[in-house]
Amino acid sequence: MIRDVTAQFGDLLPLIAAYILAIPIAWNRERLGHSAGLRTFPLVALASCGFIEAAEITMQMEREAMARVVEGVVTGIGFIGGGAILQKHGDVRGTATAASLWVTAAIGIACGLGAFPVAVFLSLLTLFTLVVMPTVKSTLGHEDQS
Repeated sequence: MIRDVTAQFGDLLPLIAAYILAIPIAWNRERLGHSAGLRTFPLVALASCGFIEAAEITMQMEREAMARVVEGVVTGIGFIGGGAILQKHGDVRGTATAASLWVTAAIGIACGLGAFPVAVFLSLLTLFTLVVMPTVKSTLGHEDQS
C-alpha cells in the first residue's frame, strides 16, 4: 500500500521542486515591482516541469520526442519573456525579468528530467545574479534597468 502511494505521488515531487525553486526568484522580481513576480515564475516552472512529466509518461522518454517537447517549451517561454521587455524613449527594460523567466523554465525542465542538482544550481545562480549583480553594476556607474 505505501509503495503504491509512493509510486503515485513520486511524479509530483519534480513538480513540487520546480515550484519551490522558482519562489525565491519570483520574490526578488515581485519585491522590486517588475512585470512578472510571485504568480508568474512558479507557474512557468510548474508548467515547464509538467510538460516534461506528461511527455515522459506518454513517450516513454523517447529521446527525439523529448527533445521536441523541450524545444517547444523553450520557444514558448520566449514569447512570455518577450512580453516582459519594454522599450520606452530609447530605454529597454525587463531584460533581466525575461531572462529570469527563461531560466525558470530551465529549472522546471531540469526538475522534470530528474536533474535536481542542476535545477538547484540554476536557482541559486539566478538569485545570486539578481541580488548581487545590481550592486556590482551600480559600483561601475551603470543604472540597473532590468
